[in-house]
Amino acid sequence: MWSTFMVTDEEGRTVGPAASGGAMIAPGGATQGPAALTGMMTGRSTFGGNKRRRTTSTGHAMSEAQEGKIKLAFFVAIVGVVLTVLGVGTEFWVELSPSKSFYNNQTCLTAHYGLWKGCTKSLWVSEIDPNRESCGPAELPGASNCTYFKFFTTGENAVLFQKTTRKNLNVAAAMLALFSLFLMVMGAICITMALSKEILFFLKPASVCFIMSGVLVLLSLIVFHQSVLAFLASDHTVPLQHNLSWSVSCVGCAGAVLIVGGILFLLLALPYSPWQRCLPQKNSSS
Repeated sequence: MWSTFMVTDEEGRTVGPAASGGAMIAPGGATQGPAALTGMMTGRSTFGGNKRRRTTSTGHAMSEAQEGKIKLAFFVAIVGVVLTVLGVGTEFWVELSPSKSFYNNQTCLTAHYGLWKGCTKSLWVSEIDPNRESCGPAELPGASNCTYFKFFTTGENAVLFQKTTRKNLNVAAAMLALFSLFLMVMGAICITMALSKEILFFLKPASVCFIMSGVLVLLSLIVFHQSVLAFLASDHTVPLQHNLSWSVSCVGCAGAVLIVGGILFLLLALPYSPWQRCLPQKNSSS
């Protein structure tokens, strides 16, 4: 004689009677074996269909749409990082150009420098645009001589066209740029952790890192420009024309892109959509 008992699932609902011999009778009349009973009692039933995704620290699973938005914002931040590395690593921050006839009628000397080193280049006057009064641009072919600044080793100032650089401003601009790169690395690590572990909490420190890095990049640009103005004011015997070059454009665009990327991460880290709060959807019945 078979004795039966009632089997309930995880939520307390009655699934059906089961025989004492190990067979279970489902509501539809089909007999299931001990494996199904074990899976039901341990919470490993496949009634739910798809496999559950890992949940975040707030208890909500990261959807594919949300993951795609995070990757898109990360791509924006990576663009800012690449532009920053390109601008910081090159020496075309400012170009210094005296008059074409300052030295002789055949050659003239131009210079350009960045955060780490400066270069002087001798150009042929015949190759310069006749409508241009100063020597340059520095992209023209010529004999070039580049040397690293001694700000970071012996503490000596550099002398170009009888003018002396201000090492305090130059070192401050370089340190701000380096610290911004460090914050970019920390932000990238936080986003990598957020995507791999599916923890939305890492978006908040990542947003702070990218916003601060963008602000520091722009501050580095401002400090560098002040150092150029102080360099030009150190001596007025040699008149020079100065032009900010393409490295400055890269750094300025990088600062703006990094701030935008940080704001995007901050919006994605919010527990609610700001668009739904600002523009609530109207009821379809109304």
